[in-house]
Formats: sequence, C-alpha cells, structure tokens
Amino acid sequence: MKISTSKYNLPNIILAITGAFTVVMGVLLYLSPPALFPDPSWGFQVMHSMGMGGGFNLLIKPDQADISKNTSEFLTWWSPGQYLVPWFFKWLLGINNGQASAITITLCQLMGLSGLYSFFKKVGFSPLIASVSIAFIACQQFYSLPYIFYSGGEILLFAYAGWFLYGCIVIQKSGWQLILFVLFAGLTGFFCKSSVMWVYLAGLFFLWLRLSIPKRSVVEHLKNGIWIAIPAALSLVIIYLFFLSKGQNPASASGQLKLSWQTFSFPLASPLLAGFSIDDLAHGLLFHSGVPIFNIPVAIMVITALAAISLLLVFAIIRFIPNNNYKLLILTFYAMSVMFFSYAYLRQMAISYEARHYRVIGLIFIPGIIYLLNKLNIGYRACFGLIWIGIAFSSFHYLVKGYRFNKTKSAHGITGMAQPFIDQPSLNQIMSLDKQQHNAIFAFASNDIGLEVTQNRILTLEQIADYDHINLEDYEYDGHAGPLYILLPASYPEKKADIILKFFPGYKDFTAVQLSDKYVLYSAK
Repeated sequence: MKISTSKYNLPNIILAITGAFTVVMGVLLYLSPPALFPDPSWGFQVMHSMGMGGGFNLLIKPDQADISKNTSEFLTWWSPGQYLVPWFFKWLLGINNGQASAITITLCQLMGLSGLYSFFKKVGFSPLIASVSIAFIACQQFYSLPYIFYSGGEILLFAYAGWFLYGCIVIQKSGWQLILFVLFAGLTGFFCKSSVMWVYLAGLFFLWLRLSIPKRSVVEHLKNGIWIAIPAALSLVIIYLFFLSKGQNPASASGQLKLSWQTFSFPLASPLLAGFSIDDLAHGLLFHSGVPIFNIPVAIMVITALAAISLLLVFAIIRFIPNNNYKLLILTFYAMSVMFFSYAYLRQMAISYEARHYRVIGLIFIPGIIYLLNKLNIGYRACFGLIWIGIAFSSFHYLVKGYRFNKTKSAHGITGMAQPFIDQPSLNQIMSLDKQQHNAIFAFASNDIGLEVTQNRILTLEQIADYDHINLEDYEYDGHAGPLYILLPASYPEKKADIILKFFPGYKDFTAVQLSDKYVLYSAK
C-alpha cells in the first residue's frame, strides 16, 4: 500500500510523535547534560575567558614564550554561535554550561524540524511526504548525536538550514525583502557555523536562477543578480572584516594538490552518506570516529558505489518529480557541494572526509527519495522500511548507550557537562586543587576538562602522533610561574609522559601522584 492520508490526519500524528520525542529527550538531557565535542570545547574555553574579563571571542592562555604571562588568540577557526547561544541561556536563566547546552540542543532540534517541514511543503511535497521525511530524519544517528555530545555549529546549522531553504523558496521578486533576507541569512548562517558559506552561496545562486529563468531578458537577469550580489557582498565583507581577518580558519590551511579517487567520489556520494547516516553507522568510512568497519580499499569501493547510486537518484528526481523548484534546488546544491568539496580536498584544506559537512545535501534529498519510493511497488517500499528500521534501531541503541554512559560513568563538575575523559575521583581532586590555588597552571590532554578549573589558568597539550621524532623547542613553554599540574592518562607509556614533562623546561623534580587507576597527576612547584 502506498502512503496515504487517513481520516486521523496522519501527518499531524507523525509530527506530534516526533516533536514529543524531541521534547522528552530535551527534558532528560537537561537532567543529565551531554559531553562536549572537541570543536565547541574551544569555544567554551573562549566563553570561560570572556567570563574572566577577556575581550570578545578571545582565547586567553599562558604564553608559550613566557609561561608567567598570558597571550590571547582571536578564535576564527570556528563560528562564535557554538558558545554564544548557550552563554545567552546561561546568562538569562542563571544555569550551568550543561543545562544551557541542553536547552540549546532542544530548541535547535525543534527549529530544525519545523523549518525543514515548512521547506518540504513549500517546495511541493504533500504534508504526508513532508511529515514522513521529518520522522525519517529524527531516526538518523546524526539526530541522536547531540544528546550525547554537544556538537556546537552542527546543531545550530540544523536549526538554520530548513528556514534558510524556505526563504530561498518563498521570496518571489526583487525588493527590500530580498535584500534583508540575503544580508541577514549570510550573517546568521556564519554565526551558526562558519562552513555554512557554501550553503549560503548555493542558496543565493539557486535564488537568482529561480527569479531569472522565467524572464528571458538579460537586463532582468542582471538586475536580479545586482539585488542579490550587493547584500551578499556586504554580508561577506562584514564577516571578513570583523571576524575572519583576525586569525586563521580551515580555508587558510592548505597543502599541495593531491588527487585521489575519494576526492570526487566522496562528495558525489554525499546524498546517501549524509542522508542515510551511512558514514556515521560505519564509524567513518575514511575519517574514523571509532573502530572502522571497513578498511580503506573496501571503504573506497563502498563510496564509489554510493556515488553511482546518488547520480542515479539525481537523474530520477529530475525525471519524475514534478516540482521544478525542487529539481533546480537539487541540481544547484548538489553541483555546488561537489565542486566546493572536491576543490577543498584537492587543495588538502583542513576539511575532513566526514558526512557531517554534507548534512544539508542529505536533508534536501530525503523527501525526494521518499516521494520516488512511494511511486514504486511494495517490494521496494518494504526494503526501504527494513532499512529505516535498521537505522532507527542503531540510532536508538547509540542514544541509550551514550546517554547512560554520560549519566552513570562520566565525571561531572561545576560546568554540569559530562566529562568522559576523566573519572570522578580525579576530577574531584583537580577541582579541590583549583580552589586551594590562585596562581597555578593546569595542563590537560583533553580540552574539555579545563573548563572545570575556574580559579587558575589552563592549557591544552597538543596531540602529537609521534613523540619519538619531534622538535621539543616547538612544544616548549618557557619560563616559570606558579605551581604546575599536568594530568595524564595512566595508560601513557613512561617515555611519552617524560617527553611531555620536558615541554616545561622551567620546572624540575616533578612528583607523580596516582589519582585513580586511570589518571596520574604530575606536579612541580
């Protein structure tokens, strides 16, 4: 049986169940907040520095040339929204970082679902196809992830994407509404996540094509381009002058040209990698987030097959879906993402082979895929149903396991965030030392633990792949300040720990104290 609307108003029932699940998970998350991904951990350190009197978006840390002094860094590698939104709720409600992150996640999930639903309907899909698409999105692993790890820009981008796409569809003519939309969509998108710029440019190009194609006059095409280009340029200039020009970002770091099979196949496979959580479920096909399921040769074969299927999907959407705006949007965004990321990989920019970078592509393909499946016979729909059940089961298992780990096994300090990289006895002793000292420096191998230190300065030790072949001078913190405390996992080999201690030549005679069976504290005064 094909999907059909019943007298019980099935679309509203689906949306109500999806929304209720999101709200319930939000309440549970408020009671037991998530851990932090590494990227927003840096943003939260900036929030910590600003709370201690530092300037806007400045990361205050001990100076490597003289550890008795501080240095500041304007953090341009990530967008400011990842920490400013939780900071707003923290300031407004007087709550801790964990509770503020939980509220941020819940509101972003609800905004994201409502924006995508509005976009799906506006682009021509029925309420039932749109609601089924929303339910399918909520069953994905990427939807469960924020309840385990606060992902910063990722969750903010999810809240932004649907409403931005909706705006690209709802604008019908040039005018002041178009100018304001283009200007503030760029600023808001960058505030949410800096890498949204390719989505922004793809949306503007689509908007220009949609407004211009019905008109055959070249003059009208140029006028539409000017209406869009001027506010877009102003938005980009503001972003560059007041943010990007003050430091480095992923686009600043690139290497020599490197052509590989995955340079093009990974972006081409993005609709399925991102829209069906395939990359997440495989623990990362190329950039591993856990124990990899496939080795590299097999992973490349899988990606190549998914790229071929994705191209067939694009062809089927163009051939069989009636709404011209949706067809144009699919072609524009898919082509833009393939060109942008292929160029980035070719230049070896600091952009990983992860499906999360293509999330918007996966989201806009989902209703089209469900529409096509609804036109096929029951065998294909049953196969999709089994795939859906498998994805939902895996995502729910991931959600339960991760939430339980954060609640019962992770350490918890004053921030309220789950701390998976330290145990409770060790964290208790770190916070106790922090209360006793006021001129000490605490060094950690993970950048989230330092957020629990409020009275003293912190620094995050750089992760080094090969400690046997490094130039110590590149990692030294010269000079001497107050007491120095370095927390390291007990699993570190003795030689590796000794090298890390040499990062601080101004300190001698370190004392090692086993805080627990998993962590050792090295101190020198």
